[in-house]
Amino acid sequence: MSRLFLYTISLLVTLTLAGCGFHLRSAPNLPDNVNAVIVDSAKTHALLSRALYKRVTVYGLNGVYAQDATTLDNGVVVFLMPEKLERRLLSVYPSGQVAEYELIYTVRYKVQFPDQEAILATFDVIRDYQDDPDHVLAKSRELDIVLDEMRNEAADIIIRRLSSQATMTYQGQ
Repeated sequence: MSRLFLYTISLLVTLTLAGCGFHLRSAPNLPDNVNAVIVDSAKTHALLSRALYKRVTVYGLNGVYAQDATTLDNGVVVFLMPEKLERRLLSVYPSGQVAEYELIYTVRYKVQFPDQEAILATFDVIRDYQDDPDHVLAKSRELDIVLDEMRNEAADIIIRRLSSQATMTYQGQ
């Protein structure tokens, strides 16, 4: 009895997932005429450009820094403009000390597909950051870790947006 019940439940879950259109995501799809993602930035050693380069290779795409891309003709160029970090006060302790910040990491970049107009894009990555005055020693290291996570998330967002930006660009022809 219980075995039949388990089979019925698993069949029902499988049919429900298949019926609603659920499917696993695949790697970002770039047009056939694009053979690499060329990472360039306004600042020579920007941390976001390093994060983007690392994440591009994780997604199985061919990542190239702009200074090494002289031989590539068909690459999508991602030009990172200087990023901006803002802190917004969320809450304070009764003593008046800051208890919690909202970190807003703003990313601006330009995407240039081969033989196409450049696309300018902007987005924010937002995190809450608690500032406990009783545990001050490791706060700068903790903030660095949070910023690294935000950069990695920003790099993932840029890569995921490339396929939709390519679709918009090449449909407009």
